[in-house]
Amino acid sequence: MRFLLRHSTTYSYANPVKLGRHRLMLRPRDSHEMKLHEATLAISPHPSNIVWQYDVFGNSIAFVDFDCQATELVIDSTLDVERFAFVQPEALLTDHARNLPLAYSADEIRDLAGLQERHVPDPGHAIDLWAKGFLAVPDGGAGVKETLPLIREIASAIKSNFAYSPRDIYGTLSPLETLQTGSGTCRDFAYFMMEAMRSLGIAARFVSGYIYDAAQDPGSNAAGVIGGGATHAWVQIYLPGAGWTHVDPTNALTTDIELIPVAIVRDPHQASPISGTIEAAPGDALGMNVNISITNHI
Repeated sequence: MRFLLRHSTTYSYANPVKLGRHRLMLRPRDSHEMKLHEATLAISPHPSNIVWQYDVFGNSIAFVDFDCQATELVIDSTLDVERFAFVQPEALLTDHARNLPLAYSADEIRDLAGLQERHVPDPGHAIDLWAKGFLAVPDGGAGVKETLPLIREIASAIKSNFAYSPRDIYGTLSPLETLQTGSGTCRDFAYFMMEAMRSLGIAARFVSGYIYDAAQDPGSNAAGVIGGGATHAWVQIYLPGAGWTHVDPTNALTTDIELIPVAIVRDPHQASPISGTIEAAPGDALGMNVNISITNHI
């Protein structure tokens, strides 16, 4: 599938403010799962300098500097991307990873350690208990849990048992807050599932990007998804043989053709699409307006 994606962000100010350096994570990488045909970045006022580099995870980052004051900052990103479906992981999963507990090789553990360990304190083991509850075999019988069905069961449980509640305020709830309130945004659900996977010894990382909602296309009869028309977040889980596999707990998706990854990181705070500084008086910041559209164009 080929998508045309437009992401426009406008910051408004009551008086002219001095714009400091801004950091943008808006450009995805070319890979075997996605081809970037064209990427256009338009910024007003015109920057004095733009420097592109890769972060520690290999994400494409733009550092933008200004030498002027402004009452408005507009950042428009347009992407023409082609997305290729991933081969279903059942076909690639190694035999020793088909059942839990999942065992990584010594070489894999060296590189996965920071993504396999828990990141958030859980003194009461609430997330541990929630995740390990899925390991129970029906009727208390003896047996093992298969890895992929368990991952899908956890993603489905998050979609079914947690209430999706959009939130424009920057930041991500802690996984414990998400569990206690039983609600959150896509980034909250992704963070929670990451910690649930890690409590089972499974390496996971956070993905920020977009999701294509076919229901928004004119004349479409497709069922809608949650998260269309905004930035979206989900997780990648590392499975021996199959590699990094996309899982979207907000929609219980374990197929990835609708998902357009931009940033892949260890922790949600590392994946902000736009961050930066200004010098302004209290009350000068009037707010931010974001418009995102994704269309399927052939």
